Amino acid sequence: MKAVKALLRGILVLALFAPNAGWAKPIAGSHLKVFIPSLPYIYISHSINAALLKPANNKKGWEYDMAVAHRKIDETIYEFDLRQGVKFQDGSPFNADAVLMNMEYFKKAPFLFTKIDTVFDRAEKVDDYTVRFHLTEKYGQFLNDAIWIQFYTQPYLEKYGWNGKPTCPNLAEPGPYGLGPYILKEGYIEGDRQTPKAVLVANPSYWNPEYPKIETVTVYTELDSKVALEMAADKEGQLDIMPIPVSEKDLISNSRYSKLVTAPSTDNIAIHMNLRNGNERLMDQDVRIALNKAIDQRRLLNKYYRGEGQIKPTLAAPLYPGVDKVVKNLKAYSEVQDPKSIRDELKAKLKGLELNVYTQDRFMYIWKGIDRDLRKVGVKLNFNITSSEKDVFSQLLATNARKNTKEWDLLVWGDDDWYYNHPWSAFLVYRTHNYWSTIFPDSKLDSYIEEMFRESVGTPEFDKVAEKIMQHVYNSGYMLFVPTPNKVLAVNKEVTYTPYRMANMPLWEIEVSPSHWSVR
Repeated sequence: MKAVKALLRGILVLALFAPNAGWAKPIAGSHLKVFIPSLPYIYISHSINAALLKPANNKKGWEYDMAVAHRKIDETIYEFDLRQGVKFQDGSPFNADAVLMNMEYFKKAPFLFTKIDTVFDRAEKVDDYTVRFHLTEKYGQFLNDAIWIQFYTQPYLEKYGWNGKPTCPNLAEPGPYGLGPYILKEGYIEGDRQTPKAVLVANPSYWNPEYPKIETVTVYTELDSKVALEMAADKEGQLDIMPIPVSEKDLISNSRYSKLVTAPSTDNIAIHMNLRNGNERLMDQDVRIALNKAIDQRRLLNKYYRGEGQIKPTLAAPLYPGVDKVVKNLKAYSEVQDPKSIRDELKAKLKGLELNVYTQDRFMYIWKGIDRDLRKVGVKLNFNITSSEKDVFSQLLATNARKNTKEWDLLVWGDDDWYYNHPWSAFLVYRTHNYWSTIFPDSKLDSYIEEMFRESVGTPEFDKVAEKIMQHVYNSGYMLFVPTPNKVLAVNKEVTYTPYRMANMPLWEIEVSPSHWSVR
């Protein structure tokens, strides 16, 4: 049976990918320039690296990449058939041995943003192109984790090992270390460190003959938002794609060089309350709930988001599986009671409260609306503004251990859907002993998270625990809840790009026309 399976896989590989001479090549001289101010390391990671699965704009949120099929042997064993004929960017072979080598390094320093660091046991080689992953317990999120278990060359692993961080992985330095459609040529972009610019070049030996379409991609991570807007709207050849403040939709719609592209999303705007070492008044549950009741989400959506988003009761976007059912009954505070009708009551609870806000400049359009609502109930906001997301993360990821160096009470970051159609992208911040949480210890909430880890998204069991998590967080007022944003982008008129609704920019799929500035 194994011989027959191997023969069939071999025939499939030869039929699809043997004619190398017919492989498409990127357009000579083509160059794309993008600005990604939030989670850039996540948005481009799968353009450089590869795992068993990769993000996809479908119901599951993923499709096969370095795997071509998988089976769930039992609750703790997953088996994968590997893609054959694939080589790393340095020419070394990708096979079961490469997977086992990577997993040995992963075991020593796994990423820390889920439970995989404790439930992964070992990887087993079945044959040259079949591997099994053994877990220590039932774990419903394994396939989503597999999207982020990327594979690297031996020289890279010997130099850097695996990630070992609370952030998703990406390369620590440029070089032919991955399996993706692009090679990182210049700069680096990780969760906790990045250069202002990174340059990617097409991988000439990428396994899929259709991709990539563009020869060179420059990724900017730290542009001033106003300068970036001018680069996209008013100047040709400086910026091809960038997310824009919704207040600038008219500017882009009337631009000579850019067009407006919008799409629904599963992204989230996470506004943390510092319940570790922030303003002591935030420890009062009634104060936290009053702050949320004061925010008029409908006015915020209509005026400051320009209608580009959805009202929601907690952090998680309404389009997530499980969350979509909860939001039918659980409503945002301002949808239950008009903030105007209880303004005197809110003022009695909040008057004199002064809060320090740490934010990226790109979120100031939202803060204008929040500040307006909170001023009416006696709350003063003091803003500390940066253009760099890494500055925000340096404070956020240190606060759980009370090692933050800036005094902040409210902190915002773009919690775009990095876990791919799974609400763990949002629920992550509720695990109170994790780096990403700024909530004080809450054993009940942590027990709900542990319960969620065991269930698979899309099942009735998962839906039930999602409801318990959301209701608990809602009743506790643990964060400041605002509408989820749509994708709103400025895209060069000579660029063809369909945005995913999650945190992935499929650079390999993007195309430029013969009239694009780089090839015209």
